[in-house]
Amino acid sequence: MALEAVASERDAAIQRLRDVGLRVTSPRLEVLQVLAAGGHLDVEGLTAAARERLGTLTSQAVYEMLRHFLETGLVTKFDRPGWPAVFEISGTPHQHAMCTNCGRVENTAHEAPRPPKKGLAGWQMHGADIIFRGLCPDCRDS
Repeated sequence: MALEAVASERDAAIQRLRDVGLRVTSPRLEVLQVLAAGGHLDVEGLTAAARERLGTLTSQAVYEMLRHFLETGLVTKFDRPGWPAVFEISGTPHQHAMCTNCGRVENTAHEAPRPPKKGLAGWQMHGADIIFRGLCPDCRDS
């Protein structure tokens, strides 16, 4: 990756942290940059990837950072039944496809249904999610 692109990604991550009122620290910056690189990472994967760049980082520190990132809307969490939750940078609303064999998660641009207007008296709906479950290409081919 060119130095200009790395500097640009770093600057974007710094600005994201500042925009939500979080102090810019090297660990926060690395974790955010790992997430910004794409994909859906669980805490252990995220810790390992950021640790490669930082040298030292504990899973507990990553859990704490993710809590702050979730509270400020920087990241979203996707709960995978039977698997550890994964995290990604917040962005355009989207749905997910999940492999029932390996737990792999991919984004899909499928419009979620509108919450029902009747039948849920007293509820205040915030949205709806669709999760497509099946086998990813790697698991299907093996």
